[in-house]
Amino acid sequence: MFRNLLSRLLGDNGPSGSLSPVDAEVAIAALLVRIARADDHYTDREAARIDRILAQRRGISIDQAAERRSAAEMIEAEAPDTVRFTKLIKERVALDDRQAVIRAMWDVALSDGSRTADEETLIRLVSGLLGVTDRDSALERQKILRRQGLAAG
Repeated sequence: MFRNLLSRLLGDNGPSGSLSPVDAEVAIAALLVRIARADDHYTDREAARIDRILAQRRGISIDQAAERRSAAEMIEAEAPDTVRFTKLIKERVALDDRQAVIRAMWDVALSDGSRTADEETLIRLVSGLLGVTDRDSALERQKILRRQGLAAG
């Protein structure tokens, strides 16, 4: 089911073709996995957070979300660069949803109670590639910090 997405992501000519809604969600999940792995500590807590985010985004079950995350983990491990995920997502989703992707990335990055320079750098890169401003990204981060009961910073 997800092999087609993987071949588009890894094709020699870069991303091609349009994405189905499920493929778009798997590409988003791959970005979430990438941010969770950015600090070299991909935990069960982060995986569970990704599952909840995916389930909430499209009203699917936790089991379906975990299946998408599992596929995304394989895709993320195989894909050499973040830009390919981001280009596919930008072509497929509206700006409001792209801002939600950044909020989800912050949610995953902050799920362990801290943020690293690698996580911040990756989110900043993805934000720019998705057309989300630094200010909007910071606002999304602040929303997550408030929801988690942490001080905004």
